[in-house]
Amino acid sequence: MNFSFNPRAGLIVVRAELTGPGGSGILQLALDTGATTTLINVAMLVALGYDPALSPERTQVTTGSGVEFVPRVNLQRLTSLGLERYGLQVLAHTLPPTTGVDGLLGLDFFRGLHLSLDFREGQLRIG
Repeated sequence: MNFSFNPRAGLIVVRAELTGPGGSGILQLALDTGATTTLINVAMLVALGYDPALSPERTQVTTGSGVEFVPRVNLQRLTSLGLERYGLQVLAHTLPPTTGVDGLLGLDFFRGLHLSLDFREGQLRIG
């Protein structure tokens, strides 16, 4: 599968659909090859029926402002870039509004696949 992106823009932002207990919604996620785990903004999770506050599992995350412990949430379904993931465990965290995205699509989403980013051609390939 091939997808185009603007190689001169800041973030590579991809569209994703998140399905939860309360319905589904469209998210804008930054493709982040430096993130080992996908992260979704808490407000989006709550809007779709998830309750991160009830999650028994917390994960240590290092951010620009320090170290925090954030809940892990088990998703029903996350779809992006032609791929569907069921039961993906993501981190629930509040992102600053200035980021302009609803979360980060991390490496865990691509495990077991070949991911190629061609910045000369502006092409993202998944195989």
